[in-house]
Amino acid sequence: MIAGVVDTHTALWYLLRNPLLSIPARNFIDSAASSGSSILLSPISLAEIVYLTEKGRLPVSAYEELKRALFDHEYVIEEAPFNADVVEAMRQVPRSEVPDMPDRIVAATAVHFGVPVISRDGKIRTSSVRTVW
Repeated sequence: MIAGVVDTHTALWYLLRNPLLSIPARNFIDSAASSGSSILLSPISLAEIVYLTEKGRLPVSAYEELKRALFDHEYVIEEAPFNADVVEAMRQVPRSEVPDMPDRIVAATAVHFGVPVISRDGKIRTSSVRTVW
């Protein structure tokens, strides 16, 4: 069962046990792990991590660490599909509410699966998309 979709920062902060991850967000992900549910990560987040490492805003190891975790079948976060169904769900995430395309894809992934986005992003959180933070 899919419990939620993480955005880029949430995925990294959960993996690295960063205290910037909110307690409700951490508890939500931990609860999903305990129950055998999965949390999804859009491939657009992996692309964003590559971009941010190239700009020097994240350590180069961030991409490799997250990619390695995604291949671990015991890890709660899994890669989500990015397909025509997710693109269609983007139509339910108004561009006026979530203007950044990668954020909109993350939100649409959650809408497609009928689960919340786990994100601190203010635009996602004030949009019509269900969130956990």
